Amino acid sequence: MWAKSSTSMRDGVLSLACVLHGGVFHLLANMLSLLVIGIRLEQEFGFVRIGLLYLISGLGGSVLSALFIQSNISVGASGALFGLLGGMLSELITNWTIYANKVAALLTLVVIIAINLAVGILPHVDNFAHIGGFLSGFLLGFVFLIRPQFGWVNQRYAPVGYSSTSSTPKFKAYQCVLWVLSLILLIVGFTVGLVLLLRGEDLNDHCSWCHYLSCVPTSRWSCNTQPISCQAEQIGSQYTLTCSNSSKSRTYSLLNPTATQIQGLCAQLCR
Repeated sequence: MWAKSSTSMRDGVLSLACVLHGGVFHLLANMLSLLVIGIRLEQEFGFVRIGLLYLISGLGGSVLSALFIQSNISVGASGALFGLLGGMLSELITNWTIYANKVAALLTLVVIIAINLAVGILPHVDNFAHIGGFLSGFLLGFVFLIRPQFGWVNQRYAPVGYSSTSSTPKFKAYQCVLWVLSLILLIVGFTVGLVLLLRGEDLNDHCSWCHYLSCVPTSRWSCNTQPISCQAEQIGSQYTLTCSNSSKSRTYSLLNPTATQIQGLCAQLCR
């Protein structure tokens, strides 16, 4: 959930976004989701690993949100909760051989994630935080939630004097590969994201369609959350429009434009 705010406020709450909420109902809904998703993970992997996954995923969601949503701040634990879902998915993949009904579990988890991401295209829902949290949690799951092979566990806790004809490695080769790749992607992703954020980059300038990932306008609702207005300067047939919301400006060559045309160009500029 997001609300209007100044840039200074957005920067100030970046690291606290996953513990702030937009109201009692928002808080209760997220806490209920945390109980449903988090209890099993914490019981199996412990408070420390799941706590780190939760917090880092929340930060990842906040960073991606701040890179795309410049004029509002996002609050709520949804990014961190999506991180837990991403962690559950990667945990299933990296520990694939130990599960019995693995295909059914995978399909169920994918459907749940897809439905929740689809809800994010509604207005006033920050799907960028969901996506950033999910991707962070998905990669973190390969790092934090890796399980040793049963054969290695049996060897380690075998009775004294027991000898085995073969030695089982602690982890499979593909688990180690996923661990290394995920750790590299996490470090690179967070480094690039934080650098872009500190430089004040707006990723919408580099991706004209990405805003549809967070809100898809329909005949029933609009994705515009602020009144759109522009300042216009005319020199001959050259019109320079400056968006009052974002301070972006662009010059157009127009011959006797109508007010509707100027308003349409203003809407495109401020989008």
